[in-house]
Amino acid sequence: MAPHCRYSCDTAAQTLEWISAINDFLRPYMFLLNDHVVNFFKDRLWESIDKQWMNCLRKESVENLLKIPSGIVQDNWPASLKEFILTSRSLVLPREQVELQMMLPNLHVASLDTVLTQGMNMKKKHEVETLAAVVRSIAESTGSQTIIDVGAGQGYLAQVLSFQYNLSVVAIDASSHHGAVTSARAERIKKHYAAKTKNAHLNVPQTVTCCVMSSDALKAFSDALLQKNDFEPLEMKEIDLGEPYLEGLEVERKKPSLCSNSNMGPSLVLAGLHACGDLSVTMLRTFIECKEIKAVVSIGCCYNLLSEEGSQNSGSQCGFPVSEGAKLSGLSLGKSARDLACQSAERWRSLTKDAALQNFELHAFRAAFQMVLNRYYPEILTTSPSIGRQGKALRRQQQRRVLQNNLHVDKRTSLPLVATWEKCEMERSCTTSNYSEAYQGHTSEVVLRGAYSCC
Repeated sequence: MAPHCRYSCDTAAQTLEWISAINDFLRPYMFLLNDHVVNFFKDRLWESIDKQWMNCLRKESVENLLKIPSGIVQDNWPASLKEFILTSRSLVLPREQVELQMMLPNLHVASLDTVLTQGMNMKKKHEVETLAAVVRSIAESTGSQTIIDVGAGQGYLAQVLSFQYNLSVVAIDASSHHGAVTSARAERIKKHYAAKTKNAHLNVPQTVTCCVMSSDALKAFSDALLQKNDFEPLEMKEIDLGEPYLEGLEVERKKPSLCSNSNMGPSLVLAGLHACGDLSVTMLRTFIECKEIKAVVSIGCCYNLLSEEGSQNSGSQCGFPVSEGAKLSGLSLGKSARDLACQSAERWRSLTKDAALQNFELHAFRAAFQMVLNRYYPEILTTSPSIGRQGKALRRQQQRRVLQNNLHVDKRTSLPLVATWEKCEMERSCTTSNYSEAYQGHTSEVVLRGAYSCC
């Protein structure tokens, strides 16, 4: 068996080599990656798999099957099957945890009291505690005066940064409801600390409601914020990047953009906890294009909701691929492959036999239901696209088209206007009823995760 090399992202050339290796490995199997797992049953896709492999795997125990994504093979398997599994594993990004203290020597993670953590579960508390400390450390090292919490949700991170670390924070989110909850929660926290410390001038995060769908919109918001002298309090708690443009943040349109070549003056840090889909990419693009933004600290999620070049969104700024190297390599995934990329090998390996069988049965019943719809109720798939797996994909496509149609350009300012929350159906589906499904994007591990993460 040929030795399996370890890839690296230490240099641009090594990163491109890794991308090319992933692309070469995936190409022969795109017919499988372009279909959802339900179609593997419905369309009998197993018939296209090497017969030696299938004959071998049919006889294998469930426990051994669960180990395959982790690169564990059995001695009696065909050499070609072992080569496939080991090669796929060699292409995966490593998941070893980095020691934060080595990267940020001045990092101190403060334990949060019950006032700040009210409403948080243990996982959320751990995330907010650690990320807030990291943001504070980076803001201190870069000399940044203000943090923009992008996709702030209910403001947990923003409030810890404000009350625990005394930072100036602007929390932006597409949901006006989230903004109202953030403001109300912040006022309750402020009242508690004011009574306790006799200090009526506590830092309180400012909330802004806007739907950031492009780096231009986020740059425009950052630009307006930077032009406020000494970061005076905003005049409104909700801002719609619509008409009039950035109401409440008065901007002299004749002034040159502060997101320019200047290396002096005020600076910002972009932060995001669970920045969904393209939002993480938007933050990265804004960081590159705006020199006043000194750092970006983002924990992404919902990688399966990234827009991709070559799809129906080919005319817009897509979330994948971002690098020119990945584009030149021709690397392409597709929606089904991105869904698959959001599965965790560690999660499979830790499943019990009974839990695994239950998962397999769910897929089988789902496929059977789709077959019944296709054969006996085909009209339902076209008139009620919310039913069945294919209908779910159609619904998401419709939501994305609606969202794109609602984005328009202010002819007077040539700056992007942003749809209000009521029009942001795609964002709502991610943050409400479909959130638990999309949330799986945090634990990506298989080869496909590496395919776009190393770009």
